[in-house]
Amino acid sequence: MKKILLIEDDADLYALLQYNLEKEGFTLVGSQTGRGAVDLVRSSQPDLILLDIMLPDSDGLDICKSIRACAELAHIPIIFLTARASETDRIVGLELGANDYVVKPFFVRELIARVKLQFRLHSEPPSSVRSGGIELDRNSCRVLLHGKPLALTATEFRLLDFLMSRQGVVFSRDQLLNSVWGNDRAVTDRAVDVYILRLRQKIEADPSNPRMIHSVRGFGYTFDPRTVPQAVSA
Repeated sequence: MKKILLIEDDADLYALLQYNLEKEGFTLVGSQTGRGAVDLVRSSQPDLILLDIMLPDSDGLDICKSIRACAELAHIPIIFLTARASETDRIVGLELGANDYVVKPFFVRELIARVKLQFRLHSEPPSSVRSGGIELDRNSCRVLLHGKPLALTATEFRLLDFLMSRQGVVFSRDQLLNSVWGNDRAVTDRAVDVYILRLRQKIEADPSNPRMIHSVRGFGYTFDPRTVPQAVSA
C-alpha cells in the first residue's frame, strides 16, 4: 500500500483529497502547515508528496528544494498543488525538482490519475547499473569489474550502489551515513572514509590516484569515471 504525504492548508481540500485517496487504497499522512515539512517527510518516509506552494507559514518551493537537497529523500516524487497558473510558475516549479504541477482548481480524478502515473514511472527501478567498467546487479547482489567478479561486503555493495546510481552527485559524509548506514547506526563519519578507501582498493587501478570515486575537498565524495577533479584524495 502506497503512502502519500499531503501538505495543504485548505482544510476542505485536505479533507476531500484524504477521502478520495484513501478510497483509492492509499495511506495518507499530512499536515496543513509547512512548518517542519522536511522532518515530517523524513519521519513518515512517503512514496509520494502532494505539496501546496502557497502555505501560510512556508513557501512550498523552498520545501521542495530542501527535500531535493537531502540525499535520503531526493528520490521521492513531488506533485505541486497550486493556484499559480502562469507558464513561468510552472517552469520554476518543475526546474526546482517537482515531478508534476497541478493547478487549482482541478478534478480530483485527474489528480489521482497523475499520482498513479508517478507510481508507475517509479515502480520498477533498473535491476543493474553500469559505469566505468563496473556492472552492479541488485537482484543477484553481484558486481563485475571488467567482466570479472568482485568480492564486496554488504556495506561496500550498498555504498557503491548508492554512488553509482547518482553518478556525478557529490555527497557529504553525513549524507552517505544516513543513506547507506541508516538512522540505526553506531558509526562515525570516519567510517565513510574507511569504506571509500576499501572500495578504491578493489575497483581502482591505482587507489592513490582514483579515477572513479573522487574526493571533493570540503564537500565529500562522488562517483564519476568521466572526470578527474582537481581535489586531492582523502
